Amino acid sequence: MSTVPRSYLSCGAPSFLSSNAGYSATVTNNEIKSLVDLEDGVLKITVATDAAGTSLSGQAMVEGVAALRSLNAGDLRSGCILLQSSGPNFCAGGDVRAFAGASDRGSYVRDVAETFHAFVRELAASTVPIVAGVHGWAAGAGMSLVCHADVAIGGRATKLRPAYPGIGFTPDGGLTWTLPRIVGSARARDILLNDSIINGEDAVRLGILSRLVGDDIIGTEAERLARTFAAGPTSAFRGAKALLLQSETNTLAQQLDAETESISASADSPTGREGVDAFIEKRRPDFS
Repeated sequence: MSTVPRSYLSCGAPSFLSSNAGYSATVTNNEIKSLVDLEDGVLKITVATDAAGTSLSGQAMVEGVAALRSLNAGDLRSGCILLQSSGPNFCAGGDVRAFAGASDRGSYVRDVAETFHAFVRELAASTVPIVAGVHGWAAGAGMSLVCHADVAIGGRATKLRPAYPGIGFTPDGGLTWTLPRIVGSARARDILLNDSIINGEDAVRLGILSRLVGDDIIGTEAERLARTFAAGPTSAFRGAKALLLQSETNTLAQQLDAETESISASADSPTGREGVDAFIEKRRPDFS
């Protein structure tokens, strides 16, 4: 595995991670690395740490790609992905000093973006629910990651910011694709071009965050929800996510046909049978 350069706090920097990241390997349940952990069916990825100033962790991206590839290939079993941070911010940005010190900035940043985007591609390909616990700042790459979560939990002190214009960069991490789909194209242009700072309440109103909880329990609530998803009807969640993805390009008639096929298949699946039987028998379903 490549050496990950030291990150610096830059509350408005875009993404940073190793430009020599060997992320082609896969991992199994017994090979989860330090910033990626599998616990009670939840694949936890710590995207930023206090030691690195809560900037995006290159190590987490490298390990995360390997774990997500194994999950997407069926070699790793997990019912939910949890994006979290061990520092005071979810992700405060990236290593602008590394950009400044690169002999060829364009090539260096291209390598950075390609490595980060390998993680985003695997994350977006996942069929299990993705939860993000968003405390403090989510700037630059941090905001990009929040927009890929199925459920993002924040607090009143949570703040999001594109941050790229501040250093004369354009966005990465898929932010120009996800944000217009969440808030609409006109509002996305306003947010990105004006480098808007969005507080927790406005982020919920816009749909970037799913809900607010107490700032001191964001992490525990995100983990509780992730465990709930992991213990739930995984195949039903997978089917729902697939239908939602198809709905972006399907006509209504096509979507109704897709829903018919999906719900009939789920009714005859072990998960669907257990759910219906548990309902009739007035007991809690066991989806394990």
